[in-house]
Amino acid sequence: MEIHIKDILLILFYLITPALVIHYAGRFLLIKKAGNIVVVYLIGLIVGNIGILDASSMPIQENMTNLTILLSLPLLLVSLNFSSWTRMAPKSFVSLALGLISVFTVVVIGHYLFKPIIHDAWKVSGLLVGVYTGGTPNLASIKEALNVPSHEYLMVHTSDLIYSGAYLLFLMTIGKGLFKKWLPYGYLNNSSFEKPGVDFANSEEYTNFFKVYNLVPTFGMLILSILILAISFGFSMLFADEYQVMIIILSITTMGLIASFIPMLRRTPKSYELGMYLILVFSLVVASMADMNKFSMEAIPIFLYVSFTITLSLLLHLILSKIFKIDADTMIITSTALICSPPFVPVIAGALNNRSIIISGLTIGIVGYAIGNYLGIFTALLLKP
Repeated sequence: MEIHIKDILLILFYLITPALVIHYAGRFLLIKKAGNIVVVYLIGLIVGNIGILDASSMPIQENMTNLTILLSLPLLLVSLNFSSWTRMAPKSFVSLALGLISVFTVVVIGHYLFKPIIHDAWKVSGLLVGVYTGGTPNLASIKEALNVPSHEYLMVHTSDLIYSGAYLLFLMTIGKGLFKKWLPYGYLNNSSFEKPGVDFANSEEYTNFFKVYNLVPTFGMLILSILILAISFGFSMLFADEYQVMIIILSITTMGLIASFIPMLRRTPKSYELGMYLILVFSLVVASMADMNKFSMEAIPIFLYVSFTITLSLLLHLILSKIFKIDADTMIITSTALICSPPFVPVIAGALNNRSIIISGLTIGIVGYAIGNYLGIFTALLLKP
């Protein structure tokens, strides 16, 4: 009976804590600046390493990580307007392609350099391609698809948070000046761009989330997400056991993308917010599973791999942009959308004093979210021993 009560309390902690972080994010500047995911990660790390959790908590933690990420994917994807892809300017498409090539090339090179010192380097490589073409949701889903240990996932994500933060600071300060000296200057404002279905500058708007006019349709989207998961699970039964989780992830991604082309589903309010809430629950659970003793021993090689990937992919993207005559602003906003994820696009656009580039950056970010799972899993399988 005690174990049962403990399990219930643990589940409630995982479900309620992200809601409290969301609630107080707007009230405390420090929380708002840090970001919800960073805050829940810190809380999870503290709870997981002060001795109140033990091995008996593992089944609940594993089940919650699996369920939250699988349910969140359709909710995130269905809210995106992919018709804006066709309205991207040709140079934005080229810059996106160059950015993807840069990330993939550098990760593959880094895999062979760091393979001797990183356990399951092929899995880490898949995670890096996923997060640097998409974002945290892709990183989380690829973790499940490749069965990456929680402490290893946390090392990748924490290293990314640290180094990409420095990278963002570099872009906002001396980087923008250096790139404008090297690349052509003068971004063309393409007014024909269609605004994406989600404005990532303010994508998580939880105001009135529990109002009936929002709650009922959002609950319907949760039911749809459960149905997509059930269909994907049934489809995965046609494959060998070792590929089933991977098939589930790819099937959910594909059906989520298909659903996004149905206007009634795409315009459902708060489905994106519910998906991001589930990502926060996932992040909290994973962080609480992390063994900081292992992290301190194994983190340096992974941090070096992350640093290598961000730095070299930026340099390669810069060189390719010079060859293909991509202007500085387009190159910078593309790199921001891929490496740092779409929420930082408006930040960099402001630093560049060029708000007309926001729509281009957000659209590139949407493409990254859509293809990140495919590219990350493909890279891992390509490099798998």
